[in-house]
Amino acid sequence: MAGIQEVADADGVSTATVSRALSGNGHVSDTTKARVAPAAAQLGYVVSSNASSLASGRTKNIGVVIPFLNRWFYSSVLEGAESSLLSHGYDLTLYNLGGEERRSVFEHFLLRKRVDAVVAISLELTPVELAGLLSLGKPIVGIGGPLEAVRTLSIDDVTVARCATEHLLALGHVSIAHIGGDKESERDFHLPTNRRVGYEAALRAAGIAPDPALFQSADFTMPGGYTAAKQLFGNPRTRPTAVFAASDEMAIGTILAARDLGLRVPGDISVVGIDDHELSDFFGLTTVAQFPERQGRLAVELLMDELHPNRHSLGSSNTPLPFELIVRSSTARSAAH
Repeated sequence: MAGIQEVADADGVSTATVSRALSGNGHVSDTTKARVAPAAAQLGYVVSSNASSLASGRTKNIGVVIPFLNRWFYSSVLEGAESSLLSHGYDLTLYNLGGEERRSVFEHFLLRKRVDAVVAISLELTPVELAGLLSLGKPIVGIGGPLEAVRTLSIDDVTVARCATEHLLALGHVSIAHIGGDKESERDFHLPTNRRVGYEAALRAAGIAPDPALFQSADFTMPGGYTAAKQLFGNPRTRPTAVFAASDEMAIGTILAARDLGLRVPGDISVVGIDDHELSDFFGLTTVAQFPERQGRLAVELLMDELHPNRHSLGSSNTPLPFELIVRSSTARSAAH
């Protein structure tokens, strides 16, 4: 494998010019770049990450902090972020906070680890955690909700829940149940509460008083949704005609519970969720898509704005994320209409 001096000699330029041309740090003419890159490839020269890091003060490594790794939504956001980072030539160091590691990660690992920036996925950082990260003087991007002094991407969970509930109302349903989050899932950005607020706001706007008996909490998993739905469907006198679940996994659990009880979806029960999970199309689930892979890619683009002065955007802001109602076969007009 050739060294940087051999590439420089082959092109008749300095080693510093080769370094700038291949790393992208510093000004080099397009003509020189077009000459150096093929020569380096032909000679088998690869930029040393250690040398590049020492020279530029950059590690080309991004720290990503995530609350769960075994949930489809989070892994999808991560997949989008990783794909985009790779395209920009960056590595990813993952910190999974699924256990009791959160304090250690924020007090020790992130503060000592050589990373150029941090992405926090669906984590409402405490003032102490945020102050520690900001003290690094490195870019931070958050996904999931607003964070003070940090550029963030977030979805309007109240509006998303209203959209899902209004779809059911438009189909003539008046007895609409909600399967929302439990206390454990309330940890960051109050997502379960906000989705319940949106659900209840849609009902009230339609002149329907929310019924506490039509609410069941679960843990955003299919088994959790299955158990909650069985409770809602158990009494035929109080059985709703529709269910809005706060996630697609709970909505799929609801469909399975209905089928096990001999109920037809959507003939007896209409079901709508949120996410556009990879299994949603298979189950014919009507859902509000929030495009998690796109969220990961957008977060990386924000980081690139911060890391590269020529594309830098000043100031911190919260960027709203897009969503879209996708109607499939799990919802239909109420049989009473």
